Amino acid sequence: MVLMTKLYKLAALLAVTLLMAACGSFDGEEEQGPAPLLDFDIERKFVKVWSTSVGDGQGYLYNRLTPVVDGETIYVAASDGQVDAISKSTGKTLWSNSVDKFVVGGIGVGDDILLLGTVKGEVIALNKSDGELIWTEKVGGEILAAPQTDNARVYVQTFDGQLIGLDIETGERVWSYRHTLPVLTLRGTSTPLIFRNAIIAGFANGQVVSFDAETGAVRWSVRVAVAKGDSEIQRIIDIDSAIFEDNGTVYTVSYQGKIAAIEPASGRKLWSNDASSHVGMSSGFGNIYVSGEDGSVTAFEKSGQGARWAQTVFSRRKLSGSATLSSYVIVGDFEGYIHALSQVDGHIAARTRVDSSGIQVDLQTFDNKLLVYSNDGKLVAYKLEEPK
Repeated sequence: MVLMTKLYKLAALLAVTLLMAACGSFDGEEEQGPAPLLDFDIERKFVKVWSTSVGDGQGYLYNRLTPVVDGETIYVAASDGQVDAISKSTGKTLWSNSVDKFVVGGIGVGDDILLLGTVKGEVIALNKSDGELIWTEKVGGEILAAPQTDNARVYVQTFDGQLIGLDIETGERVWSYRHTLPVLTLRGTSTPLIFRNAIIAGFANGQVVSFDAETGAVRWSVRVAVAKGDSEIQRIIDIDSAIFEDNGTVYTVSYQGKIAAIEPASGRKLWSNDASSHVGMSSGFGNIYVSGEDGSVTAFEKSGQGARWAQTVFSRRKLSGSATLSSYVIVGDFEGYIHALSQVDGHIAARTRVDSSGIQVDLQTFDNKLLVYSNDGKLVAYKLEEPK
């Protein structure tokens, strides 16, 4: 995570240093290192199906460029502007193109287009069949989350607090909304959720807002987290995790705040529990899985009865957002390891190392396989099998 201020939004490297120092020293104690990896009884093993590389991956900033599985193809972008279409069955590159831009948000997928966001606040629309440019539209601040589309409009959330609807054919602005940023905020934005004819987005002030997709009119707003503490760092409550929908319920989690379940038509909060995260969630076995800022993985019961279990052996290992595969929930960490935990009780069942660059992008699954995109651009598909 990277701390940014409204005055120094472009000083990314300095902000990284400041936040790393601050996060480990709220109470004046010296920052602890990551927890060592513990031995465990191996129940499953990760088997590599295929592997390929895409540009420079996440680049040198804290980006979360996320692959998308669409039909038989995986679309993925790198921060250096490379965009690839990859066969999900073989890992072979179907086409590759470059937009010659510093890409920090993506990748969004529609029926016929791919969508990217740049560090200069440009939305780029590409032809899905070959990666050729359709249009570019400058909208404002950095676009750190993948633009989304319902094939009528494109919806873009920017780091400077805007949510914008664009015409899908031309890129022209149809509507916009802006909220006031807190004094300090994490470098990131939530990925908006398209749900029926609404756009649901989370903001840096701890609020989730639902908008009419056509007009941008606010339908409802609900506060997920309330800022607490004496310092501005302690009062950061950003919602940077992608808004997550499961079986008709919307889930969101904030940094230093809460996980909440929301009824999407009315905005009624169904339940909430203490949590702190800025990465994506997953679901399975009646649970919502949260990778916490402290390195914990917690299974919250969908019923709202609280935590079913919590695995705490990954302290300070900077976990990725999770994905579920078979009876396991899987997370990545800053050293490039992926860990499979039992969905029943959280015990460790499998581990392997993808590479040494780390994994900060949410994991994904397709066709009973796991998809991992490392920080250096290594894209790998794995199966989980019983050890021989």
